[in-house]
Amino acid sequence: MYLLGFDIGSSSVKACLVEAESGKIAAQDFFPKTEMQIIAEKPGWAEQNPELWWANLKLAGELVMKQSGAVAEEIKAIGISWQMHGLVLVNKNRQVLRPSIIWCDSRAVPYGESAFRAIGKETALSHLLNSPGNFTAAKLAWVKDNEPRIYEQIDKLMLPGDYIAMKLTDTIHITVEGLSEGIFWDFKENKLSDTVLNCFGFDRSFIPDLTPVFGIQGHVTAVAAKELGLREGTPVCYRAGDQPNNALSLNVFNPGEVASTAGTSGVVYGVLGQVGYDPLSRVNTFAHVNHTEKQTRLGVLLCINGTGILNSWIKRNIAPPGISYNNMNLLASQSPVGSKGLSIIPFGNGTERMLENRETGCSVHGINFNIHSQADIIRAAQEGIVFSFRYGMEIMKDMGMDISLIRAGNANMFLSPLFRQTLANISGAAIELFDTDGAAGAAKGAGIGAGIYADSKEAFASLEKLAVIEPETENQRHCLEAYERWKGYLLAWV
Repeated sequence: MYLLGFDIGSSSVKACLVEAESGKIAAQDFFPKTEMQIIAEKPGWAEQNPELWWANLKLAGELVMKQSGAVAEEIKAIGISWQMHGLVLVNKNRQVLRPSIIWCDSRAVPYGESAFRAIGKETALSHLLNSPGNFTAAKLAWVKDNEPRIYEQIDKLMLPGDYIAMKLTDTIHITVEGLSEGIFWDFKENKLSDTVLNCFGFDRSFIPDLTPVFGIQGHVTAVAAKELGLREGTPVCYRAGDQPNNALSLNVFNPGEVASTAGTSGVVYGVLGQVGYDPLSRVNTFAHVNHTEKQTRLGVLLCINGTGILNSWIKRNIAPPGISYNNMNLLASQSPVGSKGLSIIPFGNGTERMLENRETGCSVHGINFNIHSQADIIRAAQEGIVFSFRYGMEIMKDMGMDISLIRAGNANMFLSPLFRQTLANISGAAIELFDTDGAAGAAKGAGIGAGIYADSKEAFASLEKLAVIEPETENQRHCLEAYERWKGYLLAWV
């Protein structure tokens, strides 16, 4: 008996088959093998054709079926994860009206800012928990203003995962989590936001009917079953955006638990147990996968641009030529905590929301030509990245989040012992590392939604900890001193 998970990214579509009883991954793969095309007709634009997601999903699904030797009848439930904030529009015949405006497209920023002013800061933040920003609602406003002929044909708007669910089941639904990531959900009124609809002048009929994150959301049609080599009637039982789903894949459901990633950019996603928001809108707050009217579970999302991209820049331009990341980490470990007074502000990849969109760039402070070496610079870069995580966590703590545990996949920056130990030291939280990904999480989410697992505890009982990193008491003081020095340089800029 298997569970099938799909993760619709902007680079590729991942598929994973999980053996339901053992919870072990039977097969996982992705397609295409080169990065998926992003259409950028103008600076700041980023679009993808939803039909391309579907085509790549079929190929990724075929790969895992062949690898595992599974047959269609053995797949008992399907789960879906997707790149957040994308806009998919279809007409009454369920034909896609235009390419999807995806998460990294910035054209709608002025529309979100205008709505924020029109709604009013206090009303927007207390009800929506976010500024409309550059999210799905603002993207639809851009279409309304710039493509009226397209807008007139809209029957329903969807997020990328809702589109995939439509292709699988021939039904169109959306979740509260999905509406919240599009900034369509009123948390104070616990319903679709009339304020947002009225502000933008959207027709309520555009919004699909609600479906729960967990539960039977539809069944695979005969047409989709033939295209994917699945059994007609297989239930789709789970859907969630990529960051809430990443937290689910790491078994992060409860207040105080945090899921983190540190690839090209870094993410800290923490669970909040009461409705709250940052008055400066430096972080985003969405409904978590287990949020209900009776149980508040919000995902507070901190995104940091200057993470792995700084580390890779250091590797290319500062570290010895040809050095591996592992050896670079070993070299950095030769420098003491605090990098002999050297501090690096890591924000060289554009403006940061947590800095109120101020452009600080990357900068080096305190360098001494007589004492500092490559090892000190490499360590200072990693410490600077970690300190940016700590700076964001302080915002989250001000919202009422008590960060007690950080869970992360054993990948990217978390492969660096120096990075993860510094993060444990500066946050005071233990770090647990796991070998999992979004497609595996979507598969297990489907198992919960189908009732194959009684709850999340049973679903993730087999999730193996690869390592636990505890804060080092003896180094915490030195680490905090280095952070305060780093923070002083940062605040001089912002």
